[in-house]
Amino acid sequence: MKRIIVTLLAIAMLLSACAFAEGTFRVGMECDYPPFNWTQVEADENAVPIDGGMGYAGGYDVEIAKKIAEGLDKELVICKIEWDGLIPALNSDQIDAVIAGMSPTAERKITVDFTDAYYNSDLVVVVRADSDFAKAETLADFAGAKITAQLNTFHYTVLDQLEGINQMPAMETFPAMITALNSGAIDGYISERPGAVSAVAANAGLAFVTPGFEASEEDTSIAVALKQGQPELIEQINGILAGISAEDRNALMDNAVLTQPVSAE
Repeated sequence: MKRIIVTLLAIAMLLSACAFAEGTFRVGMECDYPPFNWTQVEADENAVPIDGGMGYAGGYDVEIAKKIAEGLDKELVICKIEWDGLIPALNSDQIDAVIAGMSPTAERKITVDFTDAYYNSDLVVVVRADSDFAKAETLADFAGAKITAQLNTFHYTVLDQLEGINQMPAMETFPAMITALNSGAIDGYISERPGAVSAVAANAGLAFVTPGFEASEEDTSIAVALKQGQPELIEQINGILAGISAEDRNALMDNAVLTQPVSAE
């Protein structure tokens, strides 16, 4: 009898979990990479509550997640997860998708699938506005500079294009790199242009330059990551993304840059 009860309880829990998954679209992101995603304390018309009562999430990724959830006729749930934990969380079914400024690199495609791109950007170097490197125009102009990039991103691999630099250890978050830059511990860090615009908007002493990095489209584009083996879901999401015009995408990004909490301080 006890075994029967345990079995019934297990089935009930499984059915409950399936029902929950069917009615929601659980999206993982750092909530710490403006203007793509951030955490804010106050609720507003654009922000979405973070699962577990961890504040509210806003940003470009959140707006894209809203549109996808609406198109799928599901309730959006934002899960705040550290960058290195996003793909493991996806593959262990803790979340349904990663929408976190993630590029569909060949290495990531080994373990997850990606939709079509929902944003395309280019690479820049964020520096102190009063440094000589703020005048840099080419990759060679950074010789001698202490440069870093975020841990476990393709940004760190392009440091090899900056000959003669002092390549610093990778750092876990963009806020950490901004702090290091402001303190003089580093001379610059690699970022995509929207992130750099946000950093400069929030920090008057910073600037960014575009020295001409070589990068493939798969590295500079951003897409939704999904667990492998879901072709129908990929097709559905690609259809939703196709319905968002380039004009609308640019407007969403411009608004994210203007409304991020740090830029208003």
